[in-house]
Amino acid sequence: MWRRVALLSPMISSSSRSLMLKQAASGLKVGESFATDIIKPLSQEEPVLPPKEKAPFITFVLGGPGSGKGTQCEKIVETFGLQHLSAGDLLRREIAMHTENGAMILNLIKDGKIVPSEVTVKLIQKELESSDNRKFLIDGFPRTEENRVAFERIIRADPDVVLFFDCPEEEMVKRVLNRNQGRIDDNITTMKKRLKIFNALNRPVIDYYKNKGKLYTINAVGTVDDIFQHVLPIFNSFEQLKESSHVNPKSHLGSSLVENSS
Repeated sequence: MWRRVALLSPMISSSSRSLMLKQAASGLKVGESFATDIIKPLSQEEPVLPPKEKAPFITFVLGGPGSGKGTQCEKIVETFGLQHLSAGDLLRREIAMHTENGAMILNLIKDGKIVPSEVTVKLIQKELESSDNRKFLIDGFPRTEENRVAFERIIRADPDVVLFFDCPEEEMVKRVLNRNQGRIDDNITTMKKRLKIFNALNRPVIDYYKNKGKLYTINAVGTVDDIFQHVLPIFNSFEQLKESSHVNPKSHLGSSLVENSS
């Protein structure tokens, strides 16, 4: 009998070890499955993205002295609710407030030098970011290609509309000299010099936006109301799309909405 028990013992021990190994392996698989079930949802959890900021509607208004763009800017702002920004006014405000930039700007102007585009663009950026309005009209900007490049680099946006008030030189000279609102030293000679400088600096900007299909050329000859009748259809078409997305692929601030210029 002891011999039978002795013979069965190795078989029982082997069977027990095999059962224990199977149970251990089964327990490991269960553990692995349990661990996987717990960790997997954490690894696949999608991050919560912040809501996209609606990009502003930006209009540039270009035109030489005496082109009548200032009066048209007032009517556009009054009719369509855009916030009026003037690069010149922003620079003058810095001077009047005696800011650190203001002293530098004043010294540059006194020396007959041009204020760096980066300074002007950052003042515009501050207005864009601090305003509750999402529709802006920027008057007399960009004056140069350097202005334009700095705006695109810093703001990372394109304008939705670029208006150019086109007016014959003789008409602009007559308007400035007759309105008594120009510079103290304005005369035919100084006016022609100013127009020559404007054309040299502004023409590359005008051509750039024309090639991009953003430019609207307005015939600036006639009464204020007659000229505004050419402006109205442009903004009416965009007003109908004001709830649409003005997102520019290159930036959160810009717009890719393009209209062909005439």
